[in-house]
Amino acid sequence: NRILIANRGEIALRIIRACRELGIETVAIYSEADRGAHYLELADEAFCVGPAKSSESYLKIDRIISAAEVGNVQAIHPGYGFLSENAELAEACAAAGLVFIGPPVEAIRAMGEKHAAKALMIEAGVAVVPGYHGDDQADETLAAAASEIGYPVLIKATSGGGGKGIRRVDRPEDFGPALAGARREGLALFSDDRVLIESYLEVSRHIEVQVFADSHGQAVHLFERDCSLQRRHQKVIEEAPAPGLSPEQRAAMGEAAVKATLAVGYQGAGTVEFIVDVSNGLAAAPFYFMEMNTRLQVEHPVTEMICGL
Repeated sequence: NRILIANRGEIALRIIRACRELGIETVAIYSEADRGAHYLELADEAFCVGPAKSSESYLKIDRIISAAEVGNVQAIHPGYGFLSENAELAEACAAAGLVFIGPPVEAIRAMGEKHAAKALMIEAGVAVVPGYHGDDQADETLAAAASEIGYPVLIKATSGGGGKGIRRVDRPEDFGPALAGARREGLALFSDDRVLIESYLEVSRHIEVQVFADSHGQAVHLFERDCSLQRRHQKVIEEAPAPGLSPEQRAAMGEAAVKATLAVGYQGAGTVEFIVDVSNGLAAAPFYFMEMNTRLQVEHPVTEMICGL
């Protein structure tokens, strides 16, 4: 009946509105820079968790847990960004006897590393983009894998996200510098310089499926969003339903997304992302698992609009 929102701004507002509809009280947090923000007016209570810098406020797990204890809440909703995919916050909630409104720690960790996620999907019978997802990270092993896959390829930071740590390589002679760049970015942004290699599908669509799972081993999908229009690997427009997708393809993609969700023991809201090879048209185009976002997304309101949920 009372939750803390470990976030701010637009997503905090959305969670507060949903909680009000359900008769749940909300506790907000804020940094000194956000004092007086609109979402604080709508929450039932609010606590300052530190100075303007996020690393000293919104990313401080101990302060968030302290605010939850003082605010007498039963659960914490992380929203998106900040600590939403942080296994340490989920563990801290469990240790404090609080419900983490999100997936289990194991699911966050499994989907947070792209190579582990792909291995899990292969085991579950979900098709993945042809590529190399192995543990051997030697330069020569990765270069040999790229040649075997066939150029062009994508080099991706294993722990990457948000379009970061990705390099497209069209020729073998460009592989070395691109690999060094992807590793450098992965280490700087995600403290992890491991990479995986994937076949680059030159004519493709990027389609993601919204899923929800409960704590009783059940999952559903709420259809798809087409996010093919991107700039620097970051989504610009989300469109739902996906244009031109047949009922059969929609059903198959939804089924694969649910299978992926159940394979990881997921709970809560999540998004399974697929890349569709449309080099021979969309009619019977094969689709492949790319990754799973283990959190609510910025794009979720598009699904809310088409489903009314």
